[in-house]
Amino acid sequence: MIALAARTPDHGKLAPWRFVIVPPERRDAFAALLADAARAAGRTDMEATEQFARQAPALVVMLFSPVESPIMAWEQELSAGAAAMNLLHAAHAHGYSGGWLTTWAAYDARVRDAFGRDPERIVGFFFIGTPERALVERPRPEMAAVASEWAGG
Repeated sequence: MIALAARTPDHGKLAPWRFVIVPPERRDAFAALLADAARAAGRTDMEATEQFARQAPALVVMLFSPVESPIMAWEQELSAGAAAMNLLHAAHAHGYSGGWLTTWAAYDARVRDAFGRDPERIVGFFFIGTPERALVERPRPEMAAVASEWAGG
């Protein structure tokens, strides 16, 4: 799945992303990292923090890893987002379900430093597995609100 996600087109062939797999045997360490970061940030939702680390059999932390280049950072960020979406498409194509979450942890420097280094940023936490219950579809916008035909100018 990661190999498919990494085939995302990007201007300049920079691959401005990294995937870090958190294996099942490292989930306790990840949960402890989140708990420490949550306490340091004054958070009180410790049960949710604990559950976050273990909510699916597979966990991939994706980082935006900008490359010094004439290619604008904006294009590199877009490419990282496309790679993230391709990871989810690959999971679903292989018969799994995937979720892309950020929450506070994606923006916490302590958590980021456990997976990368400045100027890298966490794109998200990707939880992949087989759903235990039917997935609930979230509300989607009406097509007329997000798509239109160009009338010329």
